Amino acid sequence: MGTSVFYLVAFLSIFFSLMVIFAKNPVHSVLYLIVTFFTFTVHYILLNAQFLAVVNFIVYMGAIMVLFLFVLMLLNLNKDNEPLKSGLVKVVGIVAGCCLVVTLIGSLKATAASDPLVLQNVNLGLVKNLGKELFGPFMLPFELSSILLLTAMVGAVLLTKKEKV
Repeated sequence: MGTSVFYLVAFLSIFFSLMVIFAKNPVHSVLYLIVTFFTFTVHYILLNAQFLAVVNFIVYMGAIMVLFLFVLMLLNLNKDNEPLKSGLVKVVGIVAGCCLVVTLIGSLKATAASDPLVLQNVNLGLVKNLGKELFGPFMLPFELSSILLLTAMVGAVLLTKKEKV
């Protein structure tokens, strides 16, 4: 049962990822991307990584996809106004794609097929264990990153605040 669900979700992930690439309408592409991220969330749940599933659901499907939709709707993308791409851009894209395929093939050959996909420890992905690690040996980097994020938020507010004349 678990294996068949995994294969079904994997097929849906690949299918909707391809739909993101081949969709003509950018808004449809973003909607397919939302479904793709949802399938990734299901993968995290199947792998017993509840924290990653919740973060993926909230951050990617919530915030980033809303941002993508707003940007796409504000850009007013028309095929008529799009300039023609030069041959150099197409060649660079093809070379970059080939490099990516070679890297993927090399990384897949480096992994052994006999490696277990899922560890047998059922407590591996629990949020309690993540909290123990974050507030144990990684307490200082965790607190420093929170101060850095707070500084970035205050800086963003100060930069966007309009001065009264």
